[in-house]
Amino acid sequence: MARIAVIGAGMGAMAAAARLAVAGHRVVVYERTETYGGAVRRFERDGFRFDTGPGLLPLPAVWRDLFLKTGKEPLESRVEAVQVDPSARHVFADGTGAALPNASRAGVVAALDTALGADAGQRWGDFLVRAREAWDRTRRPLLEEPLWPNWRVLAEREPYPAVPHRRLLRTRRAGTLAEVGAWELRDPRLAALLESHALAYGLDPRTTPASAAVLPYMEHAFGTWYVRGGLRELARAVYERCLARKVEFRFGTEVTAVAEKDGRAAGVELAGGEVAEADFVVAGVAPGVLDRVAGDLVARGADEVPARRSAASRLTVLLALRGARPEGVAHRTVVHAPDRDAELASLFGPAPGAPARPTVTVLRPDDPALVPDAGHEAVVLSAAVPAASGAGAEPGGRAEDLIAAAEAAIPGLRDRLLWHEVRTPADIEEATGAAGGAVPAPALAAAGGRLLHPANGTRAPGLFTVGGWSHPGGGLPHAGMSGALVAGLIVEGPEFRGSR
Repeated sequence: MARIAVIGAGMGAMAAAARLAVAGHRVVVYERTETYGGAVRRFERDGFRFDTGPGLLPLPAVWRDLFLKTGKEPLESRVEAVQVDPSARHVFADGTGAALPNASRAGVVAALDTALGADAGQRWGDFLVRAREAWDRTRRPLLEEPLWPNWRVLAEREPYPAVPHRRLLRTRRAGTLAEVGAWELRDPRLAALLESHALAYGLDPRTTPASAAVLPYMEHAFGTWYVRGGLRELARAVYERCLARKVEFRFGTEVTAVAEKDGRAAGVELAGGEVAEADFVVAGVAPGVLDRVAGDLVARGADEVPARRSAASRLTVLLALRGARPEGVAHRTVVHAPDRDAELASLFGPAPGAPARPTVTVLRPDDPALVPDAGHEAVVLSAAVPAASGAGAEPGGRAEDLIAAAEAAIPGLRDRLLWHEVRTPADIEEATGAAGGAVPAPALAAAGGRLLHPANGTRAPGLFTVGGWSHPGGGLPHAGMSGALVAGLIVEGPEFRGSR
């Protein structure tokens, strides 16, 4: 039995802790805040409850696998996960709208043909076929296996099979998500639908590789799910599974350094001066925090993926509304920006410019657990913003932008509004430690490797990284996969190649 110290109680860290405990190891989790879950938090006021992190769950199979591998109780015995249908309603800049069925290619094609005109759905359906090929080519190396030592193979090859396009007397293939939208989808509304999947992770579609086609494909193929009571209930279930497997949690305990002995990680040093010895250390923290606590132990060589930083964060507005949630409204509505170019300039620059009205996601769960009674509704608005934009700036103006956009999804919104709360990048930084409240995106192939994340193993024996800032990147499914990979590397050793 090995002693294992886990830094941070985020979702990936807890996933690793539960698996390692089941393998017979003694696991202690050190968390600087007073709670678990990382960015998966909850805000409560006046009988209303809101998710302040992710609100929907892609690929629930990842978490089902965790519960299957760590005990006899399945995930469904701890939380209720339900498919969201329609998957989303989209309101485009020209006022047209389309409600897309959950996990139904034929249904999506028909819905887009009806909403956007003949052939629009077929173009999107043909795109999904190509996106599936990119998914098939990258699924295992990007999600299910430790990062390859020859990771440059993933960095240099574009897995998306772009359609040849005649442009300026030359035949070209789309290399970015924006080019896929312009050249293959050939409708600004379909392009906006595509690009919204990148914007949700703070990725610039003008520079994001075409391989990001896997993001809408994952939603299409595996569906969109909601956890009754909110995603915080999933975090609670994972935490309780850790406790059931005798994982020890020490909250309000900051790790100041990774202890080293003979070039190997040998434990953690705590803020009070205590040194907790360990045979392995698993760090589930953001890059800047890792740099501070691990120093030279995580210095990366020229042949390694560099630590990845993100310039994007998220602004969230929580709305308490009087009046019941109307029957038949979509759980999720995406209200697209009225000026795509202004939005991208505002977010990504080259130098981020004046704020423009963003693409806003409106979540309206049909869930009695979130409201004081049936005569009220809890709504969450969110949009990508530059990291740190809320740390020293007044967020009120940006919150008004989100509320104004949400009126396209919720008629009479302002008349129903009781109060609202704003969660800024500063709040994300407080919860996760990520500088400026940056939010990690999933790992993607191509683009020279700049959208890959560092491997879970480090140059220091005994030191591993887990969670959104290491392989395979950000997002709830990826966090669960990261925990599985780290546990495999510790239990089975460096030859571990993932479950099959």
